[in-house]
Amino acid sequence: MPPPHAAAKAIGKRPRMSRFRRILLGITALCHLPFVVGAAELGRRVGVPELAAWPLAIALGALGVYLFLGRAERIANDEPRPFAPTFLFDVPYYVHWSACIFCAVPSIVYLIGEPIVDAIRGAPIGPSAGFFMWTYAAGLVVCFYGVTIRRWFFVTRRVEVPIRGLDARLDGYRIVHLSDLHIGALTPSWWGKRWIDRANAERPDAVAVTGDLVTSGVAFHQDIADLIGELRAKDGVFCAMGNHDYFGEGEPLISLIRERGPKVLRNEGVVVERDGAQLYITAIDDTWTRRADVDLALAEQPKNVATVMLAHDPDKFPQIAKHGVDLVLSGHTHGGQIAMPFLARWINASKLAHHFHIGVYKDGDSTLYVHPGLGTTGPPIRLGVAPAVVVLTLRAA
Repeated sequence: MPPPHAAAKAIGKRPRMSRFRRILLGITALCHLPFVVGAAELGRRVGVPELAAWPLAIALGALGVYLFLGRAERIANDEPRPFAPTFLFDVPYYVHWSACIFCAVPSIVYLIGEPIVDAIRGAPIGPSAGFFMWTYAAGLVVCFYGVTIRRWFFVTRRVEVPIRGLDARLDGYRIVHLSDLHIGALTPSWWGKRWIDRANAERPDAVAVTGDLVTSGVAFHQDIADLIGELRAKDGVFCAMGNHDYFGEGEPLISLIRERGPKVLRNEGVVVERDGAQLYITAIDDTWTRRADVDLALAEQPKNVATVMLAHDPDKFPQIAKHGVDLVLSGHTHGGQIAMPFLARWINASKLAHHFHIGVYKDGDSTLYVHPGLGTTGPPIRLGVAPAVVVLTLRAA
């Protein structure tokens, strides 16, 4: 027990901000600098006196950074909130925040290149404040679409996967693949219900859910379990855990899902039989918390039976391919969430951290499918990468 004077000092003391949140706050502050310049320029253009335009713009920038503090806390521990105030206050803030981030790269390029261009032209060197104003305005338009529209509308993708050694009786076997639901205050369960209904409408042979059901914390476990429990498939619903599912206590979520019927596979597998043909469906646990064990997941693999492995993190694919697994289903990357339209596979934000980003990859006879995800983390925005319900059809090669 701490001494009385130590306890007295602790009373009212605020917990220290985590390093990750300090980094996010620093990035947020830096990205607000172009906004401040643009806001001051807008103030001058609408008639705000010069002496007042800058203080007002700085105050708005400081308010934008301050408002991020509460949202940074929610990133670490998401909790239910009424959707009306979330939509009226949080969503507009994230449009603004995303627009500030949108401005960052063009602003850096402009500040580096503008003096060079002016010097070549022989013009007076000095950046134009109007550039930052119009860049932020463009960011607002693009990010409003990404936050409020693009992440709402999802698509249904259909992919055929040839598998060497697949029993001919399983040719045409259909697996609906869902991943990265990230149910939380910004993606409530009624939002996710549309994905579940679409999956069930496909009348699949099996459903694979490859982790990150949670945004963070444990407050939405009941909602998530209810959603997963509504999935229907002829041979069952199979789930793997992702890193976000352990951003809090993961065990209660596992128990809640299992109570509703779906199988949560943790370094284990099951044999699915159809007309005398067999398919081995297995999954590894989360890699970030060092729970994954490929050898254990394949310990009961029958010989000469095609194998489908659920692995939330696609970076494990090379290791899994060495074990001869036929098909690996992953998520985790969200396809970057932000990517070049029509070129998302090659130009996307996930390239900063991952080797496999979105879609189909091959390693010998092994195939990897990386799901683009359904929900979001970080900025609740999608650009160039649509949320998707994916229908995989297995073909005997």
